[in-house]
Amino acid sequence: MLTELENEIIALIQGDIAITQRPYLEIAQKLGISEETLLEKLKGLCDKGVIRRFGATIYHQKSGFQANAMVAWKVDEDRVDEAGEKMASFKAVSHCYRRNPTQDWPYNLYTMIHAKDEESCRGIARQISEETSINNYTLLFSRKELKKTSMKYFPADDDD
Repeated sequence: MLTELENEIIALIQGDIAITQRPYLEIAQKLGISEETLLEKLKGLCDKGVIRRFGATIYHQKSGFQANAMVAWKVDEDRVDEAGEKMASFKAVSHCYRRNPTQDWPYNLYTMIHAKDEESCRGIARQISEETSINNYTLLFSRKELKKTSMKYFPADDDD
């Protein structure tokens, strides 16, 4: 069970968070609590598994990127953490995560690469491959954006 305050917090963070010096202070002020209290509550929600992650949505076209590719990597399980950390350190990589492979799809590590064009995406993937010594991968280029919205678990007061 979540408290009323926890429900209000989730309602305010489920959408876009302002890009400011102290976004959590602004959220705390809307709730009438201190920034420290908000951060403690967020940590508690994360510790309880209510919040699993915070994610950023990149509108790559507005950022000057004309191409992006999901790169699926086949990585030995004992190297996934090491490889994932290395891959995530590349500036062009916005997402990096592990998924379970299947019999028909052996890839278990994924990176999202954003670049000015598809050839640049390929070059970045080659560079990542060289620096991690992981040669089994495939690129999946985005062709059309179908959805880019955050999940809504609780309506905020200002949602109409």
